Amino acid sequence: MDAQSRGRADKVDPADQWVLNPATGEYELRLGPSAPRSPVPGPRRTFPHTTNHPAGPAGTGHPYGALPGGPPRAPGHEVPPPRRRGTPEPPPGRRGGRPGQRRPRARRTLLWTGGTMAFVVLATGTAGYVYLKHLESNVNTTDIGDAGSGDFSRDEAFDILVLGTDKRTGAGNDGYGDAGSVGHADTTILLHVSKDRTNATALSIPRDLIVDIPDCPTKLEDGTEKVIPGLQGARFNRSLGEGGRDPGCAMRTVEEATGIKPDHFMMADFNAVKTLTSAVGGVDVCVEHAVDDKQSKLKLPAGESKVAGEQALAFVRTRHSFGNEGDLDRIRVQQHFLASLMRKMSSSDTLTSPTKLVKLAEAATEALTVDTGIGNVSTLKDVALELKRVPPKNISFTTVPVRDNPAETVKATVVVDEARAPQLFDAIAGDVSLTEVEKKRERKEKAAVAARLQGTKAPASDVRVQVLNGGAPAGSAQEMLRRLQVEEGVSKSENAGNAGETLKKTTLEYAPDQAGQARRLADILGLSGSALKPGAGVTNSQGLPAMTLTLGEDFTGAGSPLDGSAARAVDVEKSTADKVECAT
Repeated sequence: MDAQSRGRADKVDPADQWVLNPATGEYELRLGPSAPRSPVPGPRRTFPHTTNHPAGPAGTGHPYGALPGGPPRAPGHEVPPPRRRGTPEPPPGRRGGRPGQRRPRARRTLLWTGGTMAFVVLATGTAGYVYLKHLESNVNTTDIGDAGSGDFSRDEAFDILVLGTDKRTGAGNDGYGDAGSVGHADTTILLHVSKDRTNATALSIPRDLIVDIPDCPTKLEDGTEKVIPGLQGARFNRSLGEGGRDPGCAMRTVEEATGIKPDHFMMADFNAVKTLTSAVGGVDVCVEHAVDDKQSKLKLPAGESKVAGEQALAFVRTRHSFGNEGDLDRIRVQQHFLASLMRKMSSSDTLTSPTKLVKLAEAATEALTVDTGIGNVSTLKDVALELKRVPPKNISFTTVPVRDNPAETVKATVVVDEARAPQLFDAIAGDVSLTEVEKKRERKEKAAVAARLQGTKAPASDVRVQVLNGGAPAGSAQEMLRRLQVEEGVSKSENAGNAGETLKKTTLEYAPDQAGQARRLADILGLSGSALKPGAGVTNSQGLPAMTLTLGEDFTGAGSPLDGSAARAVDVEKSTADKVECAT
């Protein structure tokens, strides 16, 4: 029975308006009679959701066939079905939703993006144009000026700052966050997606990290601009909310602290966790020991459980159930939770269920605030589709390397670990994966090329090499020379200036009798076999045989490897989205 015959036309469940069109094998949106038709042409059609449906292929009152148990239309009153130009009428028979109907592929359904508190799920297609515009109206936007990159590019690497605030909205959130908070940066993840979409890195930024917050130009509601003064040596969570700081201020603070400029932001509060987990039917979590936290009211048995709504919020917010009851332990639990939510959202039972997708789209868009650069439904769809290309096994979760604040007697805050953090920041800025990503180039590499790395390696003290700059940033040759001489013991190295040509990739040229030296230098720098170029060799400033190391455009820093993977060089704890891990 349709909505009109029930007398509740204004309360139609959006999920009930999606029907399967057997002619296309896809779900289509069936709009009410008062809804405007899509002005955008396309292969799909919509039909009014009324009792007077156009006749289906079998001469019935339903656009795609007879309604189960429904009477046929009276003779002489049949209305021919809408036909697509050049498309034959589908034959009568069983239709979508009946036994034996093959379920369509979910290739155009919407995907995940995001962070602990925010995801975007959108259903795409011309027939759903009106509904997608409704979803777009759900999303709030903030103009952050030049804090981000503006437009979204599908052909470049991109960084999205995901902000979960401690602002209390909705019922039942009084037990969380600070009373009266305007929304501090309670949970923050910098999500980097590689240019080739083979990998992504989700970098958690502790709320208690001591940083310098720069001056922040902010647009007010009346359209005027105000510069909010910065802070020296402040907690990171103060970069948002306090003093009127908007997400652009948090983005500028991230750039100041890491050297990585976020392109866009997505922000949500406590309610997002509750609505999103409920929309997908719960998220699977695992704990090593039973949990009974009186403060957060989280109660779970040891092993695996499913959490949703209030219980899901308690899981990601509790500080007293895991580890040393600190923020860093809570971050690890949130990363496990996020990985599980990603797996659930990309599972077949979610992607093939119109009901779940619509509920998820409603919950996600109502929870989100984004920058104006990605604030329309078409761009959000593009972001989601690009994220879908990244394999879960290559989505790495890690945290800014930190140490206790040496200025404090009672340890309450942390500072960046300068011994480990720069390598991680350089890897992300240089679009380098934290997982061992197998590149197409490497798969096609011939055995002879791979064999260049096999064999004995000369001592570092015997390696003679000239360093040239062939497209790397200014000063790179001297930076590399310092590393080789001071840190790696390659004392017979020298700076030979600019190469006079620009190379995409760093290369090491050597004579046949220098193969042992080349293998040693390749091991030190993380060079692949394809970067080694056998040749005639050169002579150095002393007239002795030497190799030539030419730094190409792929060079991002003396501490970063040059083989497309930072897994060996970056000393950080990490996990990946494909693995189930239990909180301890």
